[in-house]
Amino acid sequence: MTEPNRYSQIIEEIFRSHFKPGTVEVPFEREDLVRVAKRLGVRLPKNLGDVIYSFRYRTPLPESIRAKAPKGKEWIIRPAGPARYCFVAIAQAIVRPNTMMAETKVPDATPGVIAMYALSDEQALLAKLRYNRLIDIFTSVTCYSLQNHLRTTVPKLGQIETDEIYVGVDKKGIHYVFPVQAKGGNDRLSVVQIEQDMAMCANKFQHVICRPIGAQFMEDDLIALFEFEQGKDGIAIVSEKHYRLVPGEQVTEADLKLYRERQH
Repeated sequence: MTEPNRYSQIIEEIFRSHFKPGTVEVPFEREDLVRVAKRLGVRLPKNLGDVIYSFRYRTPLPESIRAKAPKGKEWIIRPAGPARYCFVAIAQAIVRPNTMMAETKVPDATPGVIAMYALSDEQALLAKLRYNRLIDIFTSVTCYSLQNHLRTTVPKLGQIETDEIYVGVDKKGIHYVFPVQAKGGNDRLSVVQIEQDMAMCANKFQHVICRPIGAQFMEDDLIALFEFEQGKDGIAIVSEKHYRLVPGEQVTEADLKLYRERQH
């Protein structure tokens, strides 16, 4: 049995056994993965968390689960404490780049040796953000990388991981923290990770302005950046920009004239 089929069988049975018609939250526990797999005779992966990770960021939930979401909503899987999770129905679960968005060319400053030895799409994306100062450009704040792959525990959520943390200061001396989630390949930006980053900042950086950032490879040299905030109906996109990394000679006078004339 292929991995997606195994995972789908497990997650479908967990949802079916806990779901009640009309509900918008369906809690379950990590141990349910073990119990259900044993009952179905399905072999579990060594890393139990990969089942949850897969449906958060790589693979759509099975149709049998999606069909039970209230009209206009879709399910996400939120952490709900140590070894606890919850299906929650929200307006939008996955953040997708706007294909109509204009591009901005940026001279590529990524060292060739870094591009050669990056071990994953995520590592390559984080490196390109760092060496090209794309977080600075996107936010108009002078930013510094504080820590990669921060793993920490947040009250009521349990353990979370943030791909990279930047801190920054603007021309007025205001300080910011920018938690960054980076996705490449088939992985997708999920509202869940942005919620987790905001909760982490509220817990760890209480006196600094939190501005969550999402980064998505659209192509090898085209990067979509998003900034988020907490809106009245959940996570909202404040800003989206697309940056194409190119050799310096490919940034033409016509490009620069176009950028000067842009309103935003």
